[in-house]
Amino acid sequence: MQAEVIAIGTELLLGQTIDSNSAWIGERLAELGVTLRRKTVVADRVDDVLAALNAVMADTQWVIITGGLGPTQDDLTKGILNDYFGGRLVYHPEIYRHIEALFARMGRVPGALNREQAEIPDVCEWLPNAVGTAPGMLFERQGQRFVSIPGVPFEMKHIMESHVLPRIRAESDAHIEHRFFMVQGIPESELAERMVDWESSLAEGLSLAYLPSPGIVKLRLTARTATDHAAHVLLEQASASLRTLLGRDIFAENILSIEEVVGELLKASGQTVATAESCTGGSIAALLTRIPGSSQYVQGGIVAYANEAKIQLLGVPEADLVQHGAVSDPVVRAMARGARQRLNADWGLASSGIMGPDGGSAAKPLGTVWLAVSGPGVDWAARFQMGDHRERSVRKSVLEVLGRLRGFLADAP
Repeated sequence: MQAEVIAIGTELLLGQTIDSNSAWIGERLAELGVTLRRKTVVADRVDDVLAALNAVMADTQWVIITGGLGPTQDDLTKGILNDYFGGRLVYHPEIYRHIEALFARMGRVPGALNREQAEIPDVCEWLPNAVGTAPGMLFERQGQRFVSIPGVPFEMKHIMESHVLPRIRAESDAHIEHRFFMVQGIPESELAERMVDWESSLAEGLSLAYLPSPGIVKLRLTARTATDHAAHVLLEQASASLRTLLGRDIFAENILSIEEVVGELLKASGQTVATAESCTGGSIAALLTRIPGSSQYVQGGIVAYANEAKIQLLGVPEADLVQHGAVSDPVVRAMARGARQRLNADWGLASSGIMGPDGGSAAKPLGTVWLAVSGPGVDWAARFQMGDHRERSVRKSVLEVLGRLRGFLADAP
């Protein structure tokens, strides 16, 4: 089965908005064994959208169209598709009642433009949008399906997961199963070298993909076979040997984040964590508290940039700061211990570094980061060189210290 994506939005071409929708759709389609042959991005212009529709390949079964369904004057998609498929707009009171209910939750009343969102071409099936005001639309022509969905990411995902992907799954004749392994702390190239013999011995029907991001590599193991059972058996065998090869470097299977894994380990042990951050500026605490229910195990966090704050809020000895500097082993250890003590937590995490663009020296070049973990029987600290890209360095530092905490929690009796 083959598909195409047409992303509509001038802001996508201007670089003002990143087209994350197409990447998400492509990944979901690949999981179902659907080949995404082409992605087209066009401006909010009638001629450009029509050109993209006319360019759809004859053997494409599904065309996913995102964007242009809002209530503003530049949202043209519905009108274009109505004319393209020869329909007329029909008002659906049940859609408008849903819009009214959404507005009522916010203490507002929908306007005239919102009422127009309840008008749908009579030549399509409309797809309910439980989380937004613009329903999706499904058109058919000569065996091809054209699905139009909002460009707002969470609305797009809702309609795709609720209405579109189940239909594609039911039609697909592919027998595909995926298994994901999350690896932290090993660069992609080093990981690939370590796995070269294992990868070259994969059985027929199995394939491996490396999906790297700063600090983490997601491995996707895919089985494509004649039956679902055969795919499952192949994956089980390959997964077992991969676990043996990588061991504890795999921090999760399936798509789990390091913060989710750490949270589950903390909850299981009945323990808590606190953070003391300098160079990461609260990013460790932010990632931990991103998880619903994290109040069960996160006591709090202290962002102590200035030396005075390190002394007053975390109890870092002034002598250590004078002798070793803020970016040092003694200071970051004291910060982690201070977080535990001041916030009454079982575990303390700390960061101190030079993220740039200024401040480096020969002894402590740009990207130097000290990280520390303090906990029951643990007083760990280490120096890292995270590079000269500020955002990436922060991200890598956060993942590294959370990865260390995961290891200590997993090793605990």
